[in-house]
Amino acid sequence: MRSRQIAGGVVIIALCCSLAHADPLPGTASLTADGDLAMQMVRGIDAYLMRALSDSVKQRHTFWKPDYSSIPAYTRSVEGNRRDLRRLIGVIDTRVPVSALTYVGTTERPCLVAETPRYTIHAVRWPVLPDLDGEGLLLQPKGKPVACVVALPDADWSPEMLVGLAPGVPKESQFARRLAESGCLVLVPALIDRKDTWSGNPHLGRMTNQPHREFINRMAYELGRHIIGLEVQKVLAAVDWFTRSAGHPPVGVMGYGEGGLLALYSAAVDPRIDTTVVSGYFAPREGMWHEPIYRSVWGLLREFGDAELADLIAPRALIIECSKGPEVSGPPAPRPGRGGATPGALHPVDNRTILSEVNRIQAYQRLGKREQLIVTYTRGREPGGVTTLVRFLRALTGHDGLRAEDKPPTERRTHFDPAIRLHRQFNEFCTCMRRFTREADERRAAFWSKARPTSPARWREDCKRYRDYFWEEVIGKLPAPTLPARPRTRQAYDEPRWKGYEVMLNLYPDVYAYGLLLVPKNLKPGERRPVVVCQHGLEGRAQDVVNPEHKRPPYNAFAAQLADRGYVVYAPQNPYLGHERFRVLQRKAHPLKLSLFSFIVRQHERTLHWLAELPFVDGQRIGFYGLSYGGKTAMRVPAILPQYCLSICSADFNEWIWKNVSLDFRASYLFSEEYDMYEFDLGNTFNYADMAGLIAPRPFMVERGHDDPVGIDEWIAYEYAKVRRLYARLGLADRTAIEFFSGGHLIHGQGTFAFLDRWLKKNW
Repeated sequence: MRSRQIAGGVVIIALCCSLAHADPLPGTASLTADGDLAMQMVRGIDAYLMRALSDSVKQRHTFWKPDYSSIPAYTRSVEGNRRDLRRLIGVIDTRVPVSALTYVGTTERPCLVAETPRYTIHAVRWPVLPDLDGEGLLLQPKGKPVACVVALPDADWSPEMLVGLAPGVPKESQFARRLAESGCLVLVPALIDRKDTWSGNPHLGRMTNQPHREFINRMAYELGRHIIGLEVQKVLAAVDWFTRSAGHPPVGVMGYGEGGLLALYSAAVDPRIDTTVVSGYFAPREGMWHEPIYRSVWGLLREFGDAELADLIAPRALIIECSKGPEVSGPPAPRPGRGGATPGALHPVDNRTILSEVNRIQAYQRLGKREQLIVTYTRGREPGGVTTLVRFLRALTGHDGLRAEDKPPTERRTHFDPAIRLHRQFNEFCTCMRRFTREADERRAAFWSKARPTSPARWREDCKRYRDYFWEEVIGKLPAPTLPARPRTRQAYDEPRWKGYEVMLNLYPDVYAYGLLLVPKNLKPGERRPVVVCQHGLEGRAQDVVNPEHKRPPYNAFAAQLADRGYVVYAPQNPYLGHERFRVLQRKAHPLKLSLFSFIVRQHERTLHWLAELPFVDGQRIGFYGLSYGGKTAMRVPAILPQYCLSICSADFNEWIWKNVSLDFRASYLFSEEYDMYEFDLGNTFNYADMAGLIAPRPFMVERGHDDPVGIDEWIAYEYAKVRRLYARLGLADRTAIEFFSGGHLIHGQGTFAFLDRWLKKNW
């Protein structure tokens, strides 16, 4: 279906371009641009985002107010930044108190994994959240510990590799073992890896090639968490145990690769960590859209790069080891029955690149603690070098304590399979996400508790703060357009009842709004008609909803039908086309606290202002009607822009949180390639009924085909019931409706057309 739509769109574009010299709409300049204007729009947004990523580095200072007059003053002055970071990575849940670790063993597999003359190794587990534990190895010295250390391997290293019990990590990089030999109490957590073994639901026959980290992160992201934050919670739970009593030894964290990332974030959010080693991770992050998507953090780059995270660690000791980071060419290869992974790779960065980010760190020098920021190098750029360990122990304990190397320990367990432990950890994450999903209704209710549906006026007033929050914190708010609109048009259609014009309006350098305007031929002098904005779906073109020669599903040329009925119609071109070319825009936008809808909202805003100025348009009667991804637009854009007097969502309305995170629904986006659907923390703030609440008290309608695979009737009815209840409480039950029809993913155009006539035609 998509390829047919695209091909049809290209034909129409060619026809439009052949009319390049046709008359423009009166009062506008002539549109002379040619080529594929829709894809040029996508490229223009990309250019905007690339500039914004580059500019983010020098703009981060606006979020910081550091006080360098003293160390206590500095610590207080950055506490707000620390809170921001906790929220962005989802360190928001109260941890379970840790009074002791639990040994993990059975009658056939003892918890004592190995023993050397200097330390023992036990398999252990510790509580983190009510349904999430940490699990790994505890290396316990036989004397009093000189320090307590969380040693974090890369995601594809098991704890056994890092302590020399299993092959896979060079002997010189087994830093957990070397620290235990030197008298440290060392806890090595198992991290979720990059394989795809369990990424899916085999009972549904829905498996993916998403790395485990991505699969978990998709659920977590929608629910205001992040796999980064959840694994940081495991580190902090270990720190809780280390610091459970007064007079505890100093606490350190050392990590490599994904473990280096976690070490950096853990120390940034928790001042109890005295000394930190980051190896194989520290670098500029403006290119994080190239990296695996489970490293992407909503809004991070507006306020934080790695240098700013280091500023949160100051004045505590931070050692940055210039080792070669892990190399990952991409997610596991797609294969029959497995697909949907987001592109993303890891490539080692050179020392010069690492140092360029180190040189941006401000706090150590400004606080007079330059000696606490240490850069080390290793032979062959392997992690865990001797120099790094010596400096780590010196900073942590106050003396050079690296002891002579022992032989690696010998595994006592027989037939031990680390995959069983990893599967257990994976399942715990999934259980945890299910709980967060169940709790989301209650969290949204608490979030919305200050909105009172006692009257339409009161509701409208109370919703102002929620509308602002939705735009700024969920969608992402771009600054106001910097260029005048300078409308350009050219005639593209001449039908018996209407003429059609291509329209282009400027917003920012390289960014414009584009669409098709259909003007009835029977307009009377001075008459002002209502407008219906008709929005296409995924991979669609404005021409698809207009083309009078192709009245077939899914669009059934509904824009042309409405123009035939006498409406002024506008069909905007939205930028969700080009497959990965538009999805990568989300990758670039999210760390800037922006999204594709950030641009769509501003495009519609500019278009609405222009439409309202046309002499034949009634600016108070502009309605919205969108299908599929256009239905997503129908939920989001009119919720933000009150200039739309009504909205109709077709083939998209859903229990949207379940749709995104459900492990038990075949059509869940969890199993698809459409990673662009995920919006950070949406589950705790706005489901579709809540977006409809932002549209209220304006009229709102849902169009639903019984056989539409995007959802099931029961889910749609469940979520819509909340909308109906709200309108009834406002005394406006007649302003909302839902039409179920026998059919699939398409414009039905029966109840919806009548709804438009009722609320837009009035005396016309």
